[in-house]
Amino acid sequence: MSDDVHVPHRRLITASAMLSMFMQVLDTSIVVVALPYMQGSLSASAEEINWVLTSSVIAAAICTAPVGWMAQRFGRKRLFITCMVGFVCASMMCGAAQTLPQLVGCRLLQGMFGAGLAPLSQATMLDIYPFARRAQAMALFSMGVTMGPMVGPAMGGYLTDLYNWRWVFYVNLPFGIIAVTGLVLFLPSAPARPGLKFSWYGFGLLALAVGSFQMMLDRGQILDWFTSRQIMVLAVVSGTAFYLFIVHMVLSDKPFLPTGLFKDRNFFSAIIMIFCISAILQATSALLAPYLQKLGGLPPEEAGWALAPRGIGTIFSMWLASRLAMHFDHRKIMAVGLLILGSVLYEMSTWTPDVTGMRMVIALVMQGLSIGLVFNPMTVMAYTTLPAVFRGEGTAVQSLARNVGSAVGISVMTFTLTRGFQTNHAEISAGITPFERLLQHQDRLGQVLDPTTRSGAMMLEQMINYQAQIIAYNTDFRLMMLVVIPPLLLLFLMRRHARQPT
Repeated sequence: MSDDVHVPHRRLITASAMLSMFMQVLDTSIVVVALPYMQGSLSASAEEINWVLTSSVIAAAICTAPVGWMAQRFGRKRLFITCMVGFVCASMMCGAAQTLPQLVGCRLLQGMFGAGLAPLSQATMLDIYPFARRAQAMALFSMGVTMGPMVGPAMGGYLTDLYNWRWVFYVNLPFGIIAVTGLVLFLPSAPARPGLKFSWYGFGLLALAVGSFQMMLDRGQILDWFTSRQIMVLAVVSGTAFYLFIVHMVLSDKPFLPTGLFKDRNFFSAIIMIFCISAILQATSALLAPYLQKLGGLPPEEAGWALAPRGIGTIFSMWLASRLAMHFDHRKIMAVGLLILGSVLYEMSTWTPDVTGMRMVIALVMQGLSIGLVFNPMTVMAYTTLPAVFRGEGTAVQSLARNVGSAVGISVMTFTLTRGFQTNHAEISAGITPFERLLQHQDRLGQVLDPTTRSGAMMLEQMINYQAQIIAYNTDFRLMMLVVIPPLLLLFLMRRHARQPT
């Protein structure tokens, strides 16, 4: 599309597409702050309540892959509107759920309908903007993708504190009505291709591989990993299905995903980078909210607002990245963003619950700044050398990588947090005995913490739990810092961004 092509109602289409995509990425992060209240209301364990997060993400990951085919088969506008209506209805069902199985089932349905919102939004914006303005379009798209996790905790905390946890789902109704109205009125219809074939075999293998892998991650900590036959079976099924999917994609005449997607170095590198950055982004949100509530003692609303400064950094960096892209190599901009992200995660690994508000705000603003500097040029570079014929499948695969990365990040960091807490608790407890010199003094402190009394033992246990959790959280943030290394190395594989379409 050239610069002189006029698209009617471009701004209104952009607003509707961004709102649709914003709702989908907001869905995961807005629930984070309300999880402790859902856990109490539904009588669920800490491991069980995490299914409220991962069930939606993994359903979206599985159902993202066929979005490109469905958009061509049924028409993008029809599919877009169907996904939006289904997503809003599923959100209302989540808010009305009375048991944990009901909520998880509705979240699965919500993830299935929400799977198409991000790739359809991105494909729409790539089509309605000319190449010369694509960096600005992707800046808007990246802002929507990254603003969801930034705004979600604050909005979730406010709604939970003011009403109850069910309103984190009900809030989708007004947004959904506005988005659907805009899509119905302004989005142009695209011709459908009823005769287009679909590889159910390839889709089934991919869904089985992703679903089994996520189930293994979620159930591993509960079942003690590979000492459990169930975990071993899930690992074998996931690995076998993924291997067969690769064989199908390479050898089939009409594979589920065209191999041309992964022959493009920029696109392939961007997919891995999106996986890593999405894992960090969602895991950070999933860790910080309970950290501030359980250890910092903040109510839900204050915990949510404490995470809001990231949005300020993101908004500024999206504008900054689009301007810097006119004068600097996109890879250098991403490198700066990744280095800032790594340094911020290291800073967060030194926090304690009494961290000063200013120190927290600076770190979160810098994290938001880093995310914007990475996402905007990365999204542009992913499609710089990719042929236009692969654009529909490309946006679906990109959303798939983001969803799977988010689910894996939440699951792995939850596992390492639990395991780290257990290890730290054992190590600290080993040094607490009645022969400890501090506890032998006959002052008030020694009497209060006397481990031979019931009250003293309980107070010591609370102190040990508190310190063990702090160390476990710090270790998780340091582990996430290491996840920044693969995207940095991938920058050397990416080609320089072209100024004009090839």
